[in-house]
Amino acid sequence: MITGPLAGQMLADMGADIIKIERPDGGDPFRTFRDGAVSPYFQAYNRNKRSLALDIQSPIGKTVLKHLLAGADVFIENFRPGVMDRLGFGVDALRAANPALVYCSISGFGRTGPYRDRPAYDAVAQAISGISSLFLDSDNPLISGPTIADNMTGIYACYGILAALHERGRTGTGRWIDVNMLDSALAFMPDAFASYSLSGVVPGPFTRVAASQSYALQCSDGKMIAIHMSSRQKFWEAVCKGFDRPELLIDPRFDSRSKRIDNYFMLKAELQVAAGRRTRAYWLGHLASCDVPHAAVNDLQEVFHDPQVKALDSFAEIAIDGDLRVSVPRRPVWIDGSRGDQPLTAATVLDADGEAIIAELGLTGEEIDQWRASKVAGSTSA
Repeated sequence: MITGPLAGQMLADMGADIIKIERPDGGDPFRTFRDGAVSPYFQAYNRNKRSLALDIQSPIGKTVLKHLLAGADVFIENFRPGVMDRLGFGVDALRAANPALVYCSISGFGRTGPYRDRPAYDAVAQAISGISSLFLDSDNPLISGPTIADNMTGIYACYGILAALHERGRTGTGRWIDVNMLDSALAFMPDAFASYSLSGVVPGPFTRVAASQSYALQCSDGKMIAIHMSSRQKFWEAVCKGFDRPELLIDPRFDSRSKRIDNYFMLKAELQVAAGRRTRAYWLGHLASCDVPHAAVNDLQEVFHDPQVKALDSFAEIAIDGDLRVSVPRRPVWIDGSRGDQPLTAATVLDADGEAIIAELGLTGEEIDQWRASKVAGSTSA
C-alpha cells in the first residue's frame, strides 16, 4: 500500500514510465481507504503512473504480465516471500527471460528467520526495530505520527533500484534488489545503535534530544517553537542571550554541555519560563536576530503558508477531477538548479490506461478479448 507504490512514484518523479498493476476487483486497497470516493492516501503514493487491471493468477493475466516484463527495465513486487514464485514470476524465472531486468522485492522481514511469513505494516516494523520505544510513553502508550518504516523502505528500494540500473548501464545485466521493512527501519536510526553499543546505555525517548539539546517550548499565545543547540557553544550562548537569561551561562547546573545533557529537564523548565512570556511571533523575530537555530512548530495547515516553504515552491497542486485538486510535496531532489519540468499527474482511476497499455504489447485479438473478459469476471466475483 505504501512501500512499493512509493518506490515506483519516486522513479516516476524522475521520468520513468511506471505501470501500476492492480487486481480488477477494486485494485489497490488504498483506493477506497476510509470509504472515500477520492482517497488522499492513494493520491499521495500513486501520482505519475499508468494503471492496468490484471489478475495475474489467471492464464491471460500471466500472459499479459510476461509480455510486459519482456521489455521492462524494472519490476517491483511487494508480497510476502514465496508468493511470486508460486505465481510463476519469481526472480529466477523473470531474469532468465529478461537478463537485463532489475527485480525488486519488498517484504516485511526478508527471506529468512522466524518472522519471514508474518504480515507486516508500519507499526509492526517500528515496534520490532526499536523506533517505537523512542516515541512511546510506557504509562500511556499511543502510536502516533506519520508512517516511518513504510516510507523508508520505499526510499531504500528506490535507492537500490537506481544503483542496479547504473551498474546495468556498464554490464547490461540486471540485479535482484531485496529490501525489507525491518532492515529499513533499523537503518533509519544508526546513531541509536551506535550509542548503545559504545556506551551500554539503552536509548529512550529523550536520549537523543538531550544529547542534541533540542527543545519544544510553548509561547504566551499557546503556539510552540523548537530550538536545537547541538554541540556548539556559540548556540548555547545565543539561546541565553535570545531568551534574556544570561545568568544561565554561569548556573552550576548548566555550565558545561555534559551538565546540560544530564539536567535536560531542568534546563527545559527554565527556557519554558522565558518562552512563556512572549508570543511566538515575537520569538521568531528575536531569536533569528540572535542567530539561534529555531523554528515555529507548524501544524499542517501552517506549513503551506510558511515563507520558506513558499519560497522553495515545495508544493504542487494536481487536478483530479473538475475543480477537485490535491496538494502534494514536489520531488525534493533538485538537479542543476531545477526539480525538472515533468508535469505531475494525479493518480488515475483503476485501469484508466489498460487499453492503451495492452495495445502496446502486440497481443493477438483473442488474447485481448480474454483480458477484457477477465476484468469483467474479476469485478463480478468481487
